[in-house]
Amino acid sequence: MTAPVPQSAQSQLTSSDPSRPTASDITSAAQHASGGQPPAAAAAAAELASTKVALYASLRRFADFPIKGIVFIDIMPIFQDPKTHATLLRALELQALHFAPALAAAAAAAASAAAAAPWVDVVVGLDARGFLFGPGLALKLGAGFAPVRKQGKLPGPCVTASYEKEYGADYFQIQEDAIKPGQKVLIVDDIIATGGSAAAAGELVKKLGGELVGYLFILEISFLKGREKLGDAPVITLLEEAE
Repeated sequence: MTAPVPQSAQSQLTSSDPSRPTASDITSAAQHASGGQPPAAAAAAAELASTKVALYASLRRFADFPIKGIVFIDIMPIFQDPKTHATLLRALELQALHFAPALAAAAAAAASAAAAAPWVDVVVGLDARGFLFGPGLALKLGAGFAPVRKQGKLPGPCVTASYEKEYGADYFQIQEDAIKPGQKVLIVDDIIATGGSAAAAGELVKKLGGELVGYLFILEISFLKGREKLGDAPVITLLEEAE
């Protein structure tokens, strides 16, 4: 999806921007994580905080694209460098575990087979940038991957949901056999802006009888309040662009 930010409200991610993680943020995160947490959890929290700095540094902005008055946030440089690409997948993997807080405890306690069952069965990626990292994340999580595409792009029987884009109405589709009833589904995309496309994807998951675990995004443009369209489903983002 695109990542539009009105120029009048654009956040400049400089060293003085409170929304951008700094070296002190990393230290604070590590100190906070270590309080009362197992060493492994503290290390994971510190690792996640440090990856955010590298990912922020890779973002680019283009003014007046695709239309005048819009600032487009470009994530493609992340994928130009294999180390940064790997950093992204690792960060998403760590962040995704927030959807399953009992996962580590269950494993450590050798819980029952039911408790140890995969917490996500299918990762759903949104057209088109969700396809860049969705399959890789699915592999890391031991899940399958299913694409949500624009209307008319998928073969075979599909279900459809409509949504309002920044520039007009559009439609999403998913193949009818992509999700089985009762399967646990995580929806991923690069950016949540107004939330319309993500909400449509959630509607598709529910139409197929899937259980929506939550939404995971690389970046949230928080002043557009897109998460308000996603109902009660948990929403987790790696980075934030604040007003």
